[in-house]
Amino acid sequence: MTPSILVEGVAKRYATASGPVEALREVSLSVDPGEFCTLIGPSGCGKSTLLGMVGGLVPPDGGRVLVAGRPVSGPDPGRVASVFQDPGLFPWRTTLENVELGLELQGVPAARRRQVATDLLEPLGLRDFARKYPRELSGGMRQRVAIGRALAIDAPIVLMDEPFGALDEQTRLLMGEWLLDIWRRTRKTVLFVTHSLHEALALSTRVVVMTARPGRIKSVLGVDMPYPRAMDSAEMVALRAGLWAEIREESLRAMQ
Repeated sequence: MTPSILVEGVAKRYATASGPVEALREVSLSVDPGEFCTLIGPSGCGKSTLLGMVGGLVPPDGGRVLVAGRPVSGPDPGRVASVFQDPGLFPWRTTLENVELGLELQGVPAARRRQVATDLLEPLGLRDFARKYPRELSGGMRQRVAIGRALAIDAPIVLMDEPFGALDEQTRLLMGEWLLDIWRRTRKTVLFVTHSLHEALALSTRVVVMTARPGRIKSVLGVDMPYPRAMDSAEMVALRAGLWAEIREESLRAMQ
């Protein structure tokens, strides 16, 4: 089976006013088709940089990145869609028009893109908000619109960089449940970045722990438990304790 995402020995340095900063060092990762893989680690460990490499937004200084067996040389919305912490909606476009945006940029005819976006509103829970503008939506709704925009282009891979980070805890939990339902029905490959242990364990098939900068892969935790997961079960409590021990060590290193 060809991995959806293959990262081999990538490295990245950034030039700053105080000198070069090594963001990533010799990072290798393979993500299978249909997997929900989560990156977690201390702030500044290069999670977003790695996601940017997969999305073709950040060129590696060394190593290589392949998507569906082909080298990444730049953004490719036909294969990869991205969702960020800021929904990035256009305030002058309605919910339906924002969901259509990616298809419009791809030159999809108006009737076809309108049908695709309309069909998505029901599973997004936004059917009754099709003609609302972003200012009329809650934070969770705006993020669902952003996810809908990514799903509309039907790319097999979806990159998600802390998509629920700006939401309150209750909305964040509900959005996690909603995303899990969408993923289980579409089985797209998801590479997800979060700081939340709960999110990582509740959603993922695998959790990848990264070290403090320069970011490397410290450990990979398989979460082979049925959905929806009982987060207070003995197995999940033990997994959370082990994951926290790994991340705590790196977070302490990052603070030194």
